[in-house]
Amino acid sequence: MSTDKQNEDKKMSLNEQRIELVKTILEDESIEAEEDEVLHLLLKEQVSQDSAAGEKSTFGQRAADKLAKGAGSWGFIIVFFIILVIWISMNAILLTKPFDPYPFILMNLILSCLAAIQAPVIMMSQNRQEEKDRLRAKNDYKVNLKAEIIIEDIHQKLDAIMAVQQSLIEQMNNTDRQAK
Repeated sequence: MSTDKQNEDKKMSLNEQRIELVKTILEDESIEAEEDEVLHLLLKEQVSQDSAAGEKSTFGQRAADKLAKGAGSWGFIIVFFIILVIWISMNAILLTKPFDPYPFILMNLILSCLAAIQAPVIMMSQNRQEEKDRLRAKNDYKVNLKAEIIIEDIHQKLDAIMAVQQSLIEQMNNTDRQAK
C-alpha cells in the first residue's frame, strides 16, 4: 500500500511540476479557474479534436450556409446583373405595354424583399462560421500549448541528462588523475 501512495505522490508531484511549467510558459501566475481546468485536461488527455466532428446542423442552418455560399459568389452577381438588365430592357425598351414601367417600382420592391431576407440569413451563416473558427482556434491553442509543454519537459530532461553525463565525465577524469 505504501508503494502505491508513493507512486501517487510522485504522479501528483509530476503533475504539479507540469502545471508550474505551464504557468511559466504562459508567463502568468494568476491562471483563472477555466484555464486551470484546461491545464489539467492538457496534462492528462489528448487535446486535439476534429472541430466538425459530432456537429449536427439543422435544415435551416444548412440552408443558410448554402444561401451564403451561393449569394457570395461571382456567379450569383453575374446572373443577378443579367436578370436586372433583361428586366430593365424589357420594361423600358422591348415591351409596348410594360408590366413594370420606369421607375421600376416592382423591381425595387423585389430587390428590397430579397435584401431583407438575404442579409439576416447570411449573417446567421457567418455567426455559425465564427463559432466554428472560435472552436478551431481554442483547439489549436490547446494543441500548441501541450506541444510546448512537452518540448519544454523534454528540454529539461535533456538538460538533466547532460548534467549527469558531465558529472560522470568529471568523476572519470578525477579517477584517472588519481590513478596516475
